[in-house]
Amino acid sequence: MVNLRESVGRYGIWSAELRSEDAALRGEIPEAAAELEELGFGAVWLGGSSGVEHAVPLIEATSRLTVATGILSIWQYAAADAAARFLKLESGHPGRFLLGIGASHAKLAEQYRRPYSAMVGYLDALDAAGVPAGRIVLAALGPKMLELSRDRAGGAHPYLVTPEHTAQARELLGPDPLLAPELKVVLDADPATARATARGYLAMYLGLPNYTNSFLRLGFTEDDFTGGGSDRLIDAVYAWGDAARIRSRIDAFHAAGADHVALQIVTGDSAPGAPGALPRAEWRRLAEVLA
Repeated sequence: MVNLRESVGRYGIWSAELRSEDAALRGEIPEAAAELEELGFGAVWLGGSSGVEHAVPLIEATSRLTVATGILSIWQYAAADAAARFLKLESGHPGRFLLGIGASHAKLAEQYRRPYSAMVGYLDALDAAGVPAGRIVLAALGPKMLELSRDRAGGAHPYLVTPEHTAQARELLGPDPLLAPELKVVLDADPATARATARGYLAMYLGLPNYTNSFLRLGFTEDDFTGGGSDRLIDAVYAWGDAARIRSRIDAFHAAGADHVALQIVTGDSAPGAPGALPRAEWRRLAEVLA
């Protein structure tokens, strides 16, 4: 039986670049994965609506690293296909893959209808195909999906959240399920430029109601969503600054109840949905912050 907490460790890397199909990056991805393992990260979360197949080259290039989809969209990948690929990968590399699934967003998925019911049906299909519930995590933001993460999966992988959300999620999940929130990191100690970088990346997400509704439940207002995000919002959903400040922000998620924090490097060249070069120098700096 795989212990999720032990397998993913306290820190991971969230990256859309590591699932890229760009030929210029595909050759570098296994090498980068091996380096992340050497740097001490316990897991890699593949962003950009990844499929199980995107995890294969990273798992083959490493010996201990857990590789997870963060997330696989239930609208983009049929449950039967995802299950078959999971079981094949599990047979060759037991305990190395974690299936993160989510309902995505109405603006990004044409088929988006009744996401909670669709997720229940998807979980039913995975269960029928033999995928262990304990090896699944859900991209859960609201209470109903968090409760589903508790009752039908191994835990939750919330994206774009705060320590306050983490505390609320832990209360709903109880002590046993894995709670692995994502946190964006800007390695810049200058408040003006760090927040500008953060806003440039956050702006797209502020057009997605799933996220803004989550923020409203946390006490933010519509005013916090203008101009790429208020200082208050930026500071709540990003870790930026010098090493001590960044470490403090990451520690706040653990203190709130996170088992694992999936850290996403954001630079001035980052753009959601358009992965660029692998930020390997920044990953090395982040490892030093966590050492």
